[in-house]
This record gives sequence, structure tokens and C-alpha cells, in this order.
Amino acid sequence: MAKRPEVRSLAVIARMGFLGLLTAVICSIPVISRGDDGTPAATAKPVTYTEAQKQVIAQVKSKGGQVLALAQTDARLDVSFHLSDQPVTDEQLALLPGLPEVAILNLRGTKITDAGLVHVGQLKNLVKLHLEKTAITDAGLAHLSGLKKLEYLNLYGTKVTGAGVKGLAKLPKLQRLYLWQTEVSDADLEELKASRPELKIIKDLKAPPTTPAQEEPKK
Repeated sequence: MAKRPEVRSLAVIARMGFLGLLTAVICSIPVISRGDDGTPAATAKPVTYTEAQKQVIAQVKSKGGQVLALAQTDARLDVSFHLSDQPVTDEQLALLPGLPEVAILNLRGTKITDAGLVHVGQLKNLVKLHLEKTAITDAGLAHLSGLKKLEYLNLYGTKVTGAGVKGLAKLPKLQRLYLWQTEVSDADLEELKASRPELKIIKDLKAPPTTPAQEEPKK
């Protein structure tokens, strides 16, 4: 026997009531966001620096550098001099080892020399390094042999040769290497590819490589 209309209406209301209750319960469950270290954001500690580190950061900024933390809970730094409104030389590079962990360093188009890269070589947590359009040579590259975490290196428009670049094959995490408008020969390039087949090498471009969108380096 068919149900009466009022009985069917009560059943529909009952189902809607249950769905509404279920939706309310689901929406009431808190969403826990997490910090860069995987800990809940509520307990993740904000970035803090010592007074000595703050002074160095202030010095770098006064010399034309930009200094940014990678995230509110990540003390690693993104340091850039390529848009400086004053000449950038080895004097600024001497300040860098006094900073907290530097993960990204952009020196594009600056007046640095091979001698200044001694200071860059002390940044053991460096992941990305821009040296394009500078006057560095193979002598400068020798100072970078200890950058075991380096993943990205841009040497476009520099005076480096195959002899200096071969040493970069020993950097275990290097993934991208820009060699456009350098003195690296095709033979040197083939040798480098043979020793590091997984390494992405950009050697011939129709236009200069642009600075890629900033991605947070892996820890």
C-alpha cells in the first residue's frame, strides 16, 4: 500500500536532518595547518635572529642588498643584490658568512670578482646561486667546491671555461647549470654530460635565461 503524503514528507525531513547534522559535524572539525618543519602551525615557532645576526642583515641592506626569510617559520634567507641601487663588489660579499642560513643568493650583473667568491663558498646551505653577467672565471669557481647542497647555478655571460666547470660535476645535488655565452666548448660540454647525465645543462639559448620564479628550496 502506498505511503500517505504526510508520511513521505516526514521521511524526507528526517533524512535532511541527518545530512545537516553530518555536515555540521564535519565542518566543526578543525583544519590543522602545519609549518615548514611539519609541526602544527599553532606550535611552529616564528623566525627569530640574534642581535648579531640582525646587525649583519641591517648592514647587507644598507649596502644595497635585499634580505628575506623564506617563510615565517623558516629562518633560511633569500639574499639578492641584482637590483641594488649602488655598486656591489666583494665588500658586500664579505658580510654574507655572518648571516643566518643563506639558501638563495642572487649576484647577477654585479662587480664581484673571483676573490669575493671565497665568502660565497662558506655558505654551506646555499641551494641557488646566480652569478650571471659577472666577471668571474675558473679561479672563482674553485671556491664553490664545498657547496654540497647547491642545486641551481647560473653562469650565463661569464668567463668560465670547461676546465673550471668540470669541477662542478662533483657537486652531488646540482640539478641545473646555465652555461650560455661562456667559454665552455662543445667537447667540454659532452664530457660534463657523460660524467653527470642527470644534470640539466642549458648551453645555447636564443635569449638570456630569466630569473626563475622563486621556489622554496628543499631542506
